[in-house]
Order: sequence, then C-alpha cells, then structure tokens
Amino acid sequence: MYKEMILVTGGARSGKSEFAERFVLHYGSKCAYIATAEIFDDEMAERVRLHQERRSPQRWNNYEAPYAAEQVMVEAGKEADAILFDCLTLYMSNLMYGKVAIAGTFEEKVTFVKGEIVKLLEAARKTEKLIVFVTNEVGGGIVPDNVMAREYRDLAGWINQQVADVCDRVFYCVAGQAVDLKKMAFSFDDEGAEQWKK
Repeated sequence: MYKEMILVTGGARSGKSEFAERFVLHYGSKCAYIATAEIFDDEMAERVRLHQERRSPQRWNNYEAPYAAEQVMVEAGKEADAILFDCLTLYMSNLMYGKVAIAGTFEEKVTFVKGEIVKLLEAARKTEKLIVFVTNEVGGGIVPDNVMAREYRDLAGWINQQVADVCDRVFYCVAGQAVDLKKMAFSFDDEGAEQWKK
C-alpha cells in the first residue's frame, strides 16, 4: 500500500538532512539511504563521512545513485520500509553536467532533467513505501554573475517545484526547525475563482 512522499528543503546547514534522517527512522524500522554524491575531492569526502557517522548500520542500508536513481529506488524498495533520498540538487547537477548530460540548449537540458525526475518519482510511488527526498534552496541570494550558475539556480527551483507538487508533505528547515509548508500553503479554491468570473 502506498505510504507517503515527503520533500525536505532548506539552505546550507539548515538541519534538513538531520531532520530527514530522524523522520525516516521514526516511521521505518528498516531504512534505506540513497546517496547521490560523487566524491571528487577531500571536502566532499569529509561531508560524506560526517553524514555516514550519523547512520547506524543496524538501521540503515546504503545505496549509491549518482545516475539512474529510479533503478536504485526500486532496489531499495524491496528491502526497506522507509527510504531517504539525499539529495535532489546533487542528482540534478549530475544529470545536468555529469557523464549522462546531453548536448543542446538550456531548454533541451531542462526537458531532459525534468524527464529523469519524472522517472524517479514514478519509481518512488511504485515502491509503496515512505520516501523522503532532501533538496536545497539555492535561489535566496543575489543573482549569480555567470550563466552556468544562473541556469543551475533556475533548474533547481523548477525541480523543487516539480517534486513538491506531487509530495504529500513539504518541510522547510531553517536553524534546525522544520515547518510543514503544505499545511500553511495558500490554494485557490473553485468557489473563490468563480466569484471573479461573474
């Protein structure tokens, strides 16, 4: 039976990963951690090490998915009753600039990445397990001064909207506190829309 899909977002060092891990552990006895990072330098290696330190091997099974994450999602769903996917923005970066990146215009690349995210979401839904996606909010600062950074910022925002739209709950983390955005979100109801048509 389909459980729930959750999106956890926030800025750097907002506490989003810690919150997501606690959420998964609270609702799952057997948990899967799907990591999307590729380690290219010592700084990234240290970040990965700190994340791994928090996860007890008695509760977590670890999976690597820098690419083709929908396949790993299916595999993890066979073993775990709750899955943590960390994170969407790194996965998006791999798709946009990594070894599977396509040539073409920015619009063509956006279409490709969005299509890959659709595959991931469909695989997540089919697991019928609790899934928690972690992502980053990257659009809150000044406009970047180069094209690549602006494209990355824009695509990250669109991907976050795409995933948030289909998730059952969306949590925004700041200073270690998580707020349930969908509980607070404004929505246009049919009755209100009809008033303006008269």
